[in-house]
Amino acid sequence: MLLDADGFSGRFTEPGKVVVYRRCGPSFTAEREMELAFNRSRGLAELRSRMSELLQFLGPCKVFVAESASGAVYFELEKAGCSVWEVPGRPVEFLDGVLKGEEEAESAAAAETVEIPVPVEVSPGRFFVSIKEVQGKTPLVSSKQVLQEFICRAGFDALEVVCDHVPPWIEVEAQRRGYATETEPRGKNEVHVRLARKTAAR
Repeated sequence: MLLDADGFSGRFTEPGKVVVYRRCGPSFTAEREMELAFNRSRGLAELRSRMSELLQFLGPCKVFVAESASGAVYFELEKAGCSVWEVPGRPVEFLDGVLKGEEEAESAAAAETVEIPVPVEVSPGRFFVSIKEVQGKTPLVSSKQVLQEFICRAGFDALEVVCDHVPPWIEVEAQRRGYATETEPRGKNEVHVRLARKTAAR
């Protein structure tokens, strides 16, 4: 992050120093720092040279905090894949919030890339879904997310679920909705769970 002479988050229009912080237990410690000042009278070539030095100094650190960031400097940071935060104050006051915000953003981005399976109707009233691809492998997607709403609507006659283990909640939820359940192991790490209306179950 960029700090001014008083230890507050700084502006790119003023001289300051860039400090890389590392989370150590419950607190943050300054790992390394460098002086930073842009001589805008020397034009764009000077700015790009200083930005190259800055990005080399940052290395794997991809989160940058300043009081304000705009223009060419902001553009160069974004182009380098940095997440830029504009936060006024001292680092101790906001670093926890920045870290939490980054973690939430990462989780949201990961969730968007996960394709959540949905039950497919294979014949009138009869549905099929496989949750093996997400079960136990994708913590952002649970079997409840995939199935609970569908089962609670109770708008099907039968549902076959392929999984690597039987979700512990599914039998109770099925009983509440008037379905009988039947499980059938199919080789290593594969179980078929069938839900059928009790009136139609044999």
